[in-house]
Amino acid sequence: MPKAHWTKAGAATIAYLLLVHITWGQQSQIKGKIAHIEEHSFPVIHLMAAADSGMVKATVCEIDGSFTFDRLNKGLYFISVREMGYQPYNSNVISLPDSAVEFNLPDIFLTRTSQEIKEVQVRSIRPFVQRKIDRIIVDPSALISNSGSTVLDVLQKAPGVMVDNNDNISMKGKPGVMVFIDDKPTYLASSDLANYLRSLPSDAVESVELISNPPARYDAAGNAGIINIRLKKNATKGINGGINLSYGQGKYARTNNSLNINYRINKFNFFANIGLNQNNSYQDLTINRYYYNTEGAYKSGFKQNSYIKRNMGGANARVGMDYYMSDRSVAGITLAGFYNPQKSTITNYADIQNAYDQTEMLIQSLSPSDRRWKNGAVNANYSLKLDNKGREITANADYITYNSKQGQSLENRSYSPAGQFLEKSLLRSSLPSDIVILSAKVDYSHPIAGIGKIDAGAKFSNVKTNNDAQFFDVVNGISTPNNEFSNKFRYKENIGAGYVNYSKEWKKFSLQLGLRLEHTQAEGHQLGNTQAKDSSFHFQYTSLFPTLFLLYKADSALNHQFGFAFGRRIERPDYQDLNPFTYPMDRYTFYAGNPFLQPTFSYNLELSYTYKNAITTTFEYGIAHNLIQETNEQRGTIYYSRPGNFGRQQMYGFSLNGSLPIVRWWTLQLYAECKNVSLNTTIYGQPLVEARWFGHIGPVNQFLISEKWSAEIGGFYQTAVLSGQFLTIPVWQAHAGLAYRMWKGQGTIKLNLSDIFYTNQPGGDIRNIAQSKANWLSYLDTRVATLSFSYRFNKGKGLQARQTGASDTEKGRVR
Repeated sequence: MPKAHWTKAGAATIAYLLLVHITWGQQSQIKGKIAHIEEHSFPVIHLMAAADSGMVKATVCEIDGSFTFDRLNKGLYFISVREMGYQPYNSNVISLPDSAVEFNLPDIFLTRTSQEIKEVQVRSIRPFVQRKIDRIIVDPSALISNSGSTVLDVLQKAPGVMVDNNDNISMKGKPGVMVFIDDKPTYLASSDLANYLRSLPSDAVESVELISNPPARYDAAGNAGIINIRLKKNATKGINGGINLSYGQGKYARTNNSLNINYRINKFNFFANIGLNQNNSYQDLTINRYYYNTEGAYKSGFKQNSYIKRNMGGANARVGMDYYMSDRSVAGITLAGFYNPQKSTITNYADIQNAYDQTEMLIQSLSPSDRRWKNGAVNANYSLKLDNKGREITANADYITYNSKQGQSLENRSYSPAGQFLEKSLLRSSLPSDIVILSAKVDYSHPIAGIGKIDAGAKFSNVKTNNDAQFFDVVNGISTPNNEFSNKFRYKENIGAGYVNYSKEWKKFSLQLGLRLEHTQAEGHQLGNTQAKDSSFHFQYTSLFPTLFLLYKADSALNHQFGFAFGRRIERPDYQDLNPFTYPMDRYTFYAGNPFLQPTFSYNLELSYTYKNAITTTFEYGIAHNLIQETNEQRGTIYYSRPGNFGRQQMYGFSLNGSLPIVRWWTLQLYAECKNVSLNTTIYGQPLVEARWFGHIGPVNQFLISEKWSAEIGGFYQTAVLSGQFLTIPVWQAHAGLAYRMWKGQGTIKLNLSDIFYTNQPGGDIRNIAQSKANWLSYLDTRVATLSFSYRFNKGKGLQARQTGASDTEKGRVR
């Protein structure tokens, strides 16, 4: 579709949705006030259904005791108030008609209990996982083992999420996950994303949302869906926050520390999250490669051991302000950024063997690197409530920059089998890169009494990247440009999108139906040199992405709920993956880009059953075309690793997720899945037609020992998994933790030990490579003892946090 045509059509659609039904009937309100409320006392008010006493909504009263329930349908309700030190209060039944009304309750006077009692702390085990109609919400603080860890560690414990040894994140067995921070994409891919998540302390996270079939308001990017990480922020009157300190010791030390603070005064709300971290680790990687002639006879072998030591530190900050211009309008600004220096040293020892397994040459390589990776971001946002019935407009704009400066060298030394020095080579490089992202979006919400709610919106994003890789051969201290590997690459991309979403809730049935349109234009240009020719590419495409969610509540007690979800998704190539240049990872392994990558399109379907709002069983089916994954090709003695398209992947199976109270003091959190993965494609002339089942089970046992003490024992087991050309080996691990609460629950000390038996060590086979095969095994710094301390302070009343951010996918594609 031509850009001008699309823009006009999108504008007309949004204008129509903003105006349609604007005078239609609206839903009702119930208002009330608790009289003579004590200072620092903010009772919770529940709106109950009169028919079965089921809770409909809940809220916390304002500082003057007032409260409001809006967007209510016809029905019979009553108000219930429960506050420690006061007798329970239930109002008379309130009858709301079809037409919109504003029902004002008489002042509520709470009666103190006749006998003063000592302060009682009611404690229960916090649910690690909660199920919603279109997502799973994970509470990281519910697990002791998450304390003092990083966000990447949290994701590895989240149900259905897996992180492989190359830091690729998959969800429910499917690659292509988009990771968001506060509804904004991280714009990072692979190792950069993993390093950023390692720099975020887990204690700075409020929740993690796992959205395998995102609604139409979210960008359509992400074959496996979206992981949305919500950082701690709430708009509270007064001041509140927390500090978290931790020290961990594996083979190397690590520390993750954070401070989050919130201050609300009059019409202003100020908030900040600051983190400091140092995460040192290692990887002991062994790779074996075997080469064959055209007749299939073994002719030579390659055995390599790489010891990779990483020193990763850094700081991240997020500060912002919301200005409550009126009761209906709020404007805000957020500044965020990180600085992550990383030094690593890779020491390789390779043994080149002949057909008789005799050593023909020994290779020793040393590759140190020093990288400075930083980011800055500005978000401006505005929301306007057009009335008290739920009509609302929100607008967001983002400006984001990434800058990376990396220097590294690769020194190779060759020796005879007897250890005699033969030759030496030295390759040095400077690898700067810059990314600039601009995005803006507007969303409109319009409830229609008796009909449902319509949401609509539009978004535009612009991305520009600039890479300038300079390589030099160094001989006798003299540097000469290496034009085989040197490269300059420019890329820019524009995406325009519009969506409409309809939702409706009945007594037993809920419906959500959406349609999103996205138009993509992109072009790349690799500048040539004396050895490489100029090359460029350009493409554009327009796609529709439907979504459908259904939920049926078989009874008012929510003992039986049935759900259905369907959606179409896209995964666009990472920006750097489209760069056609090649660079060496070591003497025998090269990484290459692929300008011919096609986007992945997938269809995902889920059928679920939830029992007593605690245990959910889900049947899942997904099919992906042109799946983007790592490929491996052998050319002579060089292995080339590059992203490629796999023709078709199909996946189906079952998962179970639940919280099971065994006894009053013991709760079992459990996630398990069993899936079949099949591939049908051809990679570098080699057919790959295969189907395999895999299984994963992850129990976590939580124990309430006493009022102050709690404990946790958990782990997981995962069978072999088929992932493109890779077939991983089974892995498992166990972890344990202990927590002590002090200072009336405001302070907590936690001690946990991860991978107790040192068994979570990945490995596997690399298959379907012409005239060769390979396998690998990694030992990682996974057994870590961590001691952490957290302190929470809170003086004020919580209000609803605002969600901001215009960027919905682009961050997940930065390398």
